[in-house]
Amino acid sequence: MEKAIEIRQLWKSFGETQALKPLTLYVRKGEIFGLVGPDGAGKTTLIRMLVSLLLPSGGSAVVAGCDIIKDYGLLRGKLGYMPGQFSLYQELTVKENLDFFAGIFKTTVEKNYELIADIYEQIAPFENRRAGKLSGGMKQKLALSCALIHRPEVLFLDEPTTGVDVVSRAEFWQLLKKRRDEGMTIVVSTPYMNEAEMCDRVALIQKGEVMKTDTPQNIVSAFDKKLYAAKSSDNTLLSRYLGDFEGTLSHYRFGDKIHWIPRGGSNEKELSAFLRKKNFRDFTVEKIDAGIEDCFMDLMKEKPNGNERKG
Repeated sequence: MEKAIEIRQLWKSFGETQALKPLTLYVRKGEIFGLVGPDGAGKTTLIRMLVSLLLPSGGSAVVAGCDIIKDYGLLRGKLGYMPGQFSLYQELTVKENLDFFAGIFKTTVEKNYELIADIYEQIAPFENRRAGKLSGGMKQKLALSCALIHRPEVLFLDEPTTGVDVVSRAEFWQLLKKRRDEGMTIVVSTPYMNEAEMCDRVALIQKGEVMKTDTPQNIVSAFDKKLYAAKSSDNTLLSRYLGDFEGTLSHYRFGDKIHWIPRGGSNEKELSAFLRKKNFRDFTVEKIDAGIEDCFMDLMKEKPNGNERKG
C-alpha cells in the first residue's frame, strides 16, 4: 500500500484553545479520503496545516513525499487546494482566472486541458463573465478547474459543496470520482454525513478529535444497537416522552422523524405501551437500519479516548 499522506501526532492550539488534538492517520494514494464532521470540528485547521498554510503546534506530516514544514516550497507545487470560501479573483473573467493560475505553476491551460475538460465545458459558455457574477455551482467548478490545472498529485477540498444546490453537488462528486479513477489522491472535508458515503475512507471528527477512521461501509456495519424511527404530528412532545422512557438509551431529531436507540432489551412494543399510558397515541415506530449519521451520533456519546486507527 502506497501512502500519499502520513500524519503522526499532529495537533494545533490557538492560545488556550486546542483546535486539533494529536492525531495519527494516513491517506492511501489514489483514494478519496473524507474528513467528516460539523462546523468547528477541526477539519479546516487540519487541511490548512497539510497544505502548509498553518504551522502545527506539534507532530509531523508528509504529503506527496514532502514534509509539510521542511519542504513546503516543493510541496505547494505538488498539491491543489480549494478553500471553503470562494477565493478566486472576482473581477477577473473565468478565462482570466484559469490562465492566471496556470501561469503561477508555469504551465498553460492548453497543456493540461484534458484534465479539466469535462469540468470546464460546463462553464465555457461563461468564460468571459466575471467570476464574481457566476452562480454558486459554477464558482465551485471554476475553483476546481484552477486547483487542477497544474496536475497536482494530491487535491485538498475544504467543504467544496457547502451552499451548492443538490444537482450541482451530485455533479461535483462525479467529477471527483473521475479524478480519483485517474489516480489522483483527494482529501475532502464536509459537514454533510451523506457525502461520507461518497468517500473510499473517512475520518469522523468532532471537537478536534478523530473518533473513528474506516470505510463508510465498515463504520455502518459496526453499529451494534437496535435503531428505530419514531414519528408524530407533535415531535416535540414525542421527544419529551422518549426522554422520560426508562428504556431509552438515546434519541435525536432526524429530519421529520426522531431516531430512537433503546436501552438493553427494550423494544418498540414497550415504548408503544409507555406512550399509550401517557394518553399519547399519535405516533408510529418502525425498526430501521443505521446510516453514517447514526454512527456519528453514537460515537459522540461514547466519548472516545485517543485516536482510532483502522483500515
